[in-house]
Amino acid sequence: MAPGAEGTRRATSSPPRSCPRGLALRVAAFTSTAAIGMSLLVPVASAQPTPTEPAPSAEDIEHSERQVRERAAEVGRTKAKLAQADGELDRLAVAAAAAVERYNGQRLELQRSLQAHRDAQARLSDADRRLEEARAGLASMAAQLYRNNTGYDQISSALVGDGGPQGFMDRAAMAEVLVKRRTVMVDRVEASKNVADVFRRQAQRALDRHKEAMRRAEEARRLAEDAVSRQQESVDRIEAEKRRLERRLGKAEARTARLKRARERALQSAKAHQAGAAFTGSGRPAADGPITSAAPGAIAVRAALKWLGTPYSWGGGTIAGPSRGIAHGAGIRGFDCSGLAMYAWHKAGVQLDHWTGTQWTSGPRVPLDALRPGDLVFFAKDTSDPDTIHHVGIYIGKGQMVEAPYTGGRVRIASIHRGDLIGATRPSG
Repeated sequence: MAPGAEGTRRATSSPPRSCPRGLALRVAAFTSTAAIGMSLLVPVASAQPTPTEPAPSAEDIEHSERQVRERAAEVGRTKAKLAQADGELDRLAVAAAAAVERYNGQRLELQRSLQAHRDAQARLSDADRRLEEARAGLASMAAQLYRNNTGYDQISSALVGDGGPQGFMDRAAMAEVLVKRRTVMVDRVEASKNVADVFRRQAQRALDRHKEAMRRAEEARRLAEDAVSRQQESVDRIEAEKRRLERRLGKAEARTARLKRARERALQSAKAHQAGAAFTGSGRPAADGPITSAAPGAIAVRAALKWLGTPYSWGGGTIAGPSRGIAHGAGIRGFDCSGLAMYAWHKAGVQLDHWTGTQWTSGPRVPLDALRPGDLVFFAKDTSDPDTIHHVGIYIGKGQMVEAPYTGGRVRIASIHRGDLIGATRPSG
């Protein structure tokens, strides 16, 4: 029995003796009415407890939003720096590729010069060999002529040699012909040697030039590749800084969202307490009360916002939280859009498939001007054809949603107002 009812019984059974009977009845009636009113107000009070800490003020939220804007501006500036650094990296990469190709060309020319130098050396060696052979042949012939009495003692050879003077003359004439032929051969070999020597000097000069060109090309290639390496390090540093700032931005956005939700809950709680005095005679509120933080949609929103900044992973996400995905997401632990929606609504007690197709049909359609936190908002390539739905977000209020956006992105808060918005669903299990 309620305490108020128990007080009523005492009041009606034991009125003060000094009170007139009419006064006692009026006191009993007043006490009974008050007890009924208290019994009706108890559930409302228990459903909406008074906050134990001050609600965030509008100034707190404005400060937090200003911080979000500042950090978003930092991210924007860093993205601009990254784009500039990427452009410089592309330019240096092109220059390095050109330097490498010049190096490859010089290497080919050097190989050809080395071959030309080897060929010239071979020609010179061949000319030297033939010259030595000709000289050796000439010396041998001179010795033979001497042995045949046509050598140094020509008078003796003419008088007593074979055939007498006529034989001597014949042998001398033949020797002269042979000597001239050998002399021509020696001259020809000498000329060949001179030409080969010219070729050798030319080949050596060409080889020296190409060696120097090769050295310069090698140095240019090394410097170009070093420049690319340094620029890549710069790009990596800026990319790391961008990720750090994006994490800061995500935290600032999450804090702003928490402050807004805390303020909204505090305002709703205050309105709920004020509504306690507006009951009709039937004991029901005169109008629908505000959505409480225990509503399934609110639970789903809180569950999703917990993972702000988590990487997008194609096929990622289970009812237990982020997971490694498939294909492009195989090495990334995170959520894709429908995986995040499935996880969040599981926390609210509603089972969804990991697919936007069945999530679209998981509950009644909701007009866009009647959205409530937790409603699923869908996006399609053709907004007249649900079969082209490609993305889902979780509405959090004020035209915003929490979403796992795309490969390379992270779970974030974004506007629902896009050209490909097709509609919304309120999951009902």
